[in-house]
Amino acid sequence: MDNKIERKTIGSLLGKKFYIPSYQRGYRWTEQQVKDLLNDIKEFQIRKSDSEDFYCLQPLVVKRKWGDDILASIKTAKSVDVVDKIIQNCSWEVIDGQQRLTTIFILLSYMGKDLPFSIEYETRSNFNDFLTILKNNPNIDDFSELVNGVKDYDNIDFFHIFCAYRTIAKYEPDETIKATLLNKVEFIWYEAVEEDPIKVFTRLNIGKIALTNAELIKALLLNRSNFSGNVGQIRLRQQEIAMEWDNIEYSLQNEEFWLFIQELGYDKPTRIDFIFDLIVERNALNINEEERLHIGTDEYRTFRYFYSYITLYNSEQAIANCWRKVKDYYDIFREWYEDLELYHYVGYLIDQKKPLKMLLDLWNQSNNKKSFIERLRQEIRDHIRNYSNLSQQYEIEYKTEQGAKQGTSKTNCRRILLLHNIQTVINQANINVSEYQQSVFYKFPFHLYKKEGWDVEHIDSNTENELDDKKSQIEFLLNVFNAASDEERQRIERFVSNPNETDFSPFEKIYEKGEDTLSYEEKNQIWNFTLLDSSTNRSYGNSIFPAKRRIIIGKDSGKYIPIPQIKTNRLVVGEEIPAPSAFIPPCTKQVFMKYYSSAVGDMNHWTKTDAAAYRQNIYETLKDYGVSL
Repeated sequence: MDNKIERKTIGSLLGKKFYIPSYQRGYRWTEQQVKDLLNDIKEFQIRKSDSEDFYCLQPLVVKRKWGDDILASIKTAKSVDVVDKIIQNCSWEVIDGQQRLTTIFILLSYMGKDLPFSIEYETRSNFNDFLTILKNNPNIDDFSELVNGVKDYDNIDFFHIFCAYRTIAKYEPDETIKATLLNKVEFIWYEAVEEDPIKVFTRLNIGKIALTNAELIKALLLNRSNFSGNVGQIRLRQQEIAMEWDNIEYSLQNEEFWLFIQELGYDKPTRIDFIFDLIVERNALNINEEERLHIGTDEYRTFRYFYSYITLYNSEQAIANCWRKVKDYYDIFREWYEDLELYHYVGYLIDQKKPLKMLLDLWNQSNNKKSFIERLRQEIRDHIRNYSNLSQQYEIEYKTEQGAKQGTSKTNCRRILLLHNIQTVINQANINVSEYQQSVFYKFPFHLYKKEGWDVEHIDSNTENELDDKKSQIEFLLNVFNAASDEERQRIERFVSNPNETDFSPFEKIYEKGEDTLSYEEKNQIWNFTLLDSSTNRSYGNSIFPAKRRIIIGKDSGKYIPIPQIKTNRLVVGEEIPAPSAFIPPCTKQVFMKYYSSAVGDMNHWTKTDAAAYRQNIYETLKDYGVSL
C-alpha cells in the first residue's frame, strides 16, 4: 500500500482515537506558542475572505495502529462490514504533530465541547484525568497547589499542560473561535502506510526537518486510488513516476546544473520543490481563479495548489497532467543547459537577477531557438544600456565632505565584465564549428563563479606606491624575478643580495614606467578592472602588477609559485608546490597574460597601452549590445 495524503478539518476527526507512543518527547509547547496559535486563529477570523477559506496547520503524520487484539478480531470477523468497523475503530499512532494535536485537544477541552477525537499517551495514562482536575479548579493559578503533591502528576509534561490550559483560560476564546476551530482549521493529514513509524519520526525530528511540499505532492501523485487498472499496471505507473522523480532530483543536485538556474542560498532539502513552486507562481495548470483563491499564502500553498487541482478533476488524467508539466519544465531547463548559447545567455540573465518566470515567458513567446536567443540578447541590451559607455567613470569611489560614499565604478562595471567573458566564450565556440565538436569548447562555470564570490577588482592597484625605499624595491624585483631575462636576473640577484649596494640602476632599469601609465582617475575606469574571486583578491590586496600576475598563474595551474627569498645574503629560488586552484575567468587570465596587447614590451606593468587594447577588445566583443567607446 502507499502513503496517503488529504486535508482534514478538526471537526472531521470525529470518532478518531490517537495514540502518542513513548518515542515521542513530552508536551513542551510554551505559553507564547499557545498564544501564537490563538492569535493566528483570531486574525484569520478578522481577515478571512474567499481567498482564505481555511486556516491550515502543519502536517499531522499518522500510521494506523495494528495491535494484536485488532488483528485477532479481524481474523474472526464474519463479514466485510464487521472488518470495516474494526478498522475504523483502530487507533492512529501519531508520528509527527503531537504538540499541535495536544494543544488543540486542550483548547477543545477547555471550551467544554464534545470532543471529536480522543488521545491516549503511552507514558501519560492519566492525561484525561488531569484535564478534568483543571476544569474543576478554574481559579487555581499555582501548579503545586493544584496537584497538591500527588505523585501521579510529578511528570514535567503536566506542568506544561497546566501552563497551556491557563494561557487558554486567560485568552477567553469565544463561540466564534469554537466554530472556526472545528470547521475552518485543518490539518494536512499524511498517513504513512508501510513505513516504520520510528524511522519516520527520526527523519522528521533530526534538525526538525519538516515535510516539504514536494514530499506531500509525491504522496498525492503516487496514491494508488488515483490510478486505474490491475495491481501490476498501477504499480508499474507508480514506479515510472518515482523513477523519473528521482532522476530529476538527482540531476538538480548537480551543482553545475543547479547554480546555472539558481542563486546561492536555496535551503529546501529537496530541489524539485522549486519546479512545483514555479508551476504555482505561473498557474501552469490553469486552475480557475475561484479555486486559486482557496490555496492561501502559507508555506504549504504549493501543496494545496496541486491538491486542489487533483481533487477538482479527480482523474488519472489530472495526475498525468501534473507530472507532465513538471517534466516539461525540467526538460526546458535541461535544453537551456545543454545548448552553448542558451546556457550562457540564460545563465548571465539569471546571475543579473532576472526572474526565471520572465525567461520562461520569453521562451513561450518565441517561435524557435533563434527567436529566443534574440529575445535574450535584447534583454541583455536593455540591462546594460546605462553602463555601455566604456570610457565613463560611473562615479569613482570616493567620499563627499559629508562622508557619504558616492557609488563605485567597480560595481557598475561588473555586468559588462561578466558579459565580456561570456560573449568571449561564445565567440570562441563559434569559430570552426564545422571542424570541432561543441564539447571541445569551454563553458563558463556559473557554479564556481557564484560559489567563489567573484567580483570586480583593479588590475593595477589604485593605491599609489612610489617604491622609493630599498625594501619596496627589493620586493618588486623579487616578484618579477621568475619572468625576467637571464641578464635581468643577474642584475636583480646582485642588487638584492648585497645589503650595501648603492647602485640603484638595476631597479630603475627594470621598474621604469615612462609616461605610459594610468592616472588615479583612469585607474577607476573599466580598462583597469577585471573579475577576481574573493580569496585571490585577499591574497594579494594592493600588490603590484607582477605579484598579481604570479598569483593568478599559480591559482590557474594549481600551484604555489613562491617569491625568491634572500637568505644569508644569497638569493634562493624555491620550487613550485601543489596548491588549491581557483577558476580564473578567461578574460581575467588574458589580461594578466597581456593577450589583448598587439606588442608586449613590459610584463612588469599594466600600461595605458595595455588598458586601451583591453578596452578595445571589450568594445569589439560587445558592440552588438550597444557598447560604445
